[in-house]
Amino acid sequence: MTTHVRSALAIAIVVLVGMPGAQPAAAQSASSLTGSQQLQRAYDAIFDARFDEVPALLTRTCPPAPPEACQVLDAASLWWQIQLDPLSKVRDTQFQSKVDASIAATEAWAKREPQRAEAWFYMGGAYGARAQWRVLRGERLGAARDGKRIKDSLERALMLDPLLQEAFFGIGLYHYYADVAPTTAKLLRWLLWLPGGNKAQGMREMLRARENGELLGDEADYQLHVIYLWYEKQPQRALDLLEQLRNRHPRNPLFLQSIADVQDRYLHDLTASLRSWEALLNAAKARRVAYPELAETRARLGAALELDRLFETDAAIEHLRAVIAAKPAAPYGAMAEAQLQLRHALDRMNNPAYRLSIEGWRALQRGELPVAARILGQALALKPDDPVTRFRHAQLLLAQKNDAAALTVLDGLVNARATTPPTFYASACLDAARLYERQRATTRAIDLYRTARGVFGADRQTIDAADRALARLAL
Repeated sequence: MTTHVRSALAIAIVVLVGMPGAQPAAAQSASSLTGSQQLQRAYDAIFDARFDEVPALLTRTCPPAPPEACQVLDAASLWWQIQLDPLSKVRDTQFQSKVDASIAATEAWAKREPQRAEAWFYMGGAYGARAQWRVLRGERLGAARDGKRIKDSLERALMLDPLLQEAFFGIGLYHYYADVAPTTAKLLRWLLWLPGGNKAQGMREMLRARENGELLGDEADYQLHVIYLWYEKQPQRALDLLEQLRNRHPRNPLFLQSIADVQDRYLHDLTASLRSWEALLNAAKARRVAYPELAETRARLGAALELDRLFETDAAIEHLRAVIAAKPAAPYGAMAEAQLQLRHALDRMNNPAYRLSIEGWRALQRGELPVAARILGQALALKPDDPVTRFRHAQLLLAQKNDAAALTVLDGLVNARATTPPTFYASACLDAARLYERQRATTRAIDLYRTARGVFGADRQTIDAADRALARLAL
């Protein structure tokens, strides 16, 4: 599930706080979580999307861990499977059964052993799993009620064991979201007699738990990346957390999918997003990720969208036709999405100037310079001011070693910032800067390198090349 599928009901996202993650404790009481090493192995399998291994791992986990902990993890495993195809409700009935059973079991445990902190901790985790699912399905009031139970359970756990660092993460989530929640969520908080929050305190508590918690690292990174995107306005920091999750759990397609989504929606780096979708497609075709057919379909749809935005609609059409030919059952709505994108793409290709621009570009990529010159000339005759075709014409001139003519075209694009797409604008600045540097017009080259690296939505590789050039010029 991408972050955009989640509800805006912030206080209901105080969830999954009882799900173990992957980092050891710096200072933790030995009795806080029984069987922590076995729990960690099971939860690592969940984050790796090795769902078929989870039942056997849970059998080896409980004992020594309490059986209620494994019930919560079993529900968490199914929740993470739902997140891979969040619009599908195929697993909902099974999930409801498992999560309700885990809630009943942990409540009975807490009643049986009211002085045992981890009983209250896992009760919070069980309610957390259900609350997060209710948020996804739009059950706001039910999610908020579960949020209250989560808070009460974790506060009781911390009262009994102040060193149970994982509980601080859940309390921190509550304090943070209760402060930044929209008006509708604050109204629900008031109706449920929940106290207000403190954003700064909540962030401190979450980071404390992330650093010192016994088992919570992966879950903390995933929840924090949502906060950095939605409320802290730090998309690069969110992207860094997702990259770490992907590196630790490369088999889970959700993390690379989320990376592509952040690169597009928040950083507007279409080329980086395309590379991420292509990496996911290659991993799916090589069956290096879980649910490879689902991942391949999602990757093709994502790549097609970026290719169309990058004015390479012919390549987008190939992906879309491959999806339609496969008739995928998942993800939910994939066929309808592919058909809709395909209609849009074919409409674009019906424009003669647009089609000729792409055909000329493909000829240039194949090294057929005379063919490229003829076709791009036809495209420019139909639409002489099109910035993408002009950029492609500049690349043809560079390939023909006609630097002077290329610089004239590139300078024209540099002066047309308002009408030139960011990716092409930054690349035009970079190419023009290189030509000016060759002419020893260093001041002009430096100015263009700086402009290239400052374009929001530019290809990361273009920015890096501009940075290297400026470093070489000792600036």
